[in-house]
Amino acid sequence: MRHLLSISDLSKDEAVLILDTAIEMARASDGPMKKLPTLRGRTIVNLFAEDSTRTRISFEAAAKRLSADVINFGAKGSSLSKGESLKDTALTLQAMGADAVIIRHGASGAPVRLADSAWMSGSVINAGDGTHEHPSQALLDAFTIRKHCTKSGGDLAGLRIGIVGDVLHSRVARSNVLLLSLLGANVTLIAPPTLLPFGVESWPVDISYDFDSVLPSLDAVMMLRVQQERMSDLFFPNAREYSRYFGLNRDRMLTMKPNSIVMHPGPMNRGLEITADVADSARSVIVEQVSNGVSVRMAILYLLLAGAPTQIGANS
Repeated sequence: MRHLLSISDLSKDEAVLILDTAIEMARASDGPMKKLPTLRGRTIVNLFAEDSTRTRISFEAAAKRLSADVINFGAKGSSLSKGESLKDTALTLQAMGADAVIIRHGASGAPVRLADSAWMSGSVINAGDGTHEHPSQALLDAFTIRKHCTKSGGDLAGLRIGIVGDVLHSRVARSNVLLLSLLGANVTLIAPPTLLPFGVESWPVDISYDFDSVLPSLDAVMMLRVQQERMSDLFFPNAREYSRYFGLNRDRMLTMKPNSIVMHPGPMNRGLEITADVADSARSVIVEQVSNGVSVRMAILYLLLAGAPTQIGANS
């Protein structure tokens, strides 16, 4: 059985296959009949042990547009909140006949543990684990960049992408670095030293502490949410100081390339890492990222469970 646990599970051809399939899924979703019968009779479980809005609803919409049966299984109101182990939860899902489990968990490595075990036979898709990875978010981000910054959804080679802010706590940043570099883009991380992870020098990226010097050269700028709920220490003096040096405001936006785009994985801290006028500007593709997420997640589910189940992902 195949899974999608990490971007490192994918070859370049496999990543491109997902992005190309997502184009077809988007065309189908834009048509008069939004539902496809592809996964009729399959059961997909959304197992979210952490709060989520965009990712959970996006996966649910993707599965339903492919005619799958969807079970939403959150920590609140379930036995997970009573201390049930991941193993016992997995055995319960196996007994329900789940063909795929989409898991978000606060512990890094939880999806890998689920996939590598003998607890269940279905596919496992990582929807975000701790500060480790969020592969489907990176794929929808690449899909969005491809759509706006290349000709006819072409190669990302040579594009300059900036990822700005709280890289230390961001699973989105980790997955995006792996995927964008795999697809040939040049990635620059822009953050204060305190918000960069240990060992970042070995990542396939450039590093800058000066947002203003890098911004005019970028084709896409991806602002990261300051994840205050994951911070146990003081990583910057105060919100005002952070915004002054690493926030994207209107004045900074005016220095960007004419056709460059502004991205954010959401949810946004408006006024902290991005101002409201930038988030709502014509350059912003933040809302479009959400709609693109449905198409990309449809492609992932289709390739794992339907026409080509051996095409992508890691072996269990």
